[in-house]
Amino acid sequence: MSEYQVKKLRRTDKGRIVAGVCSGVGEFVGIDANVVRIALAILTLFGGLGIGIYAIGWLLIPDEKHETSILQDLVSKQQQRRSATDWSGEHKPQP
Repeated sequence: MSEYQVKKLRRTDKGRIVAGVCSGVGEFVGIDANVVRIALAILTLFGGLGIGIYAIGWLLIPDEKHETSILQDLVSKQQQRRSATDWSGEHKPQP
């Protein structure tokens, strides 16, 4: 049986300028990261959409060193905080 290698979309350290979104997308799609950067710059000039797309990518795409994204980490921390609070609103001590 042949072994399949699944490509995962990750923010990369190699070629990173700000948060690694463009370099990660470029590596995932198989194009140069500068093409992605130029596309986002053009979208930013015409309505500011590029900045929003980059910010969403930064929140949703995990770093190559982590399994979860920044947004997933924030949600899990919030869920842990909620589970540590009882119905009276008092904080329970963590084990």
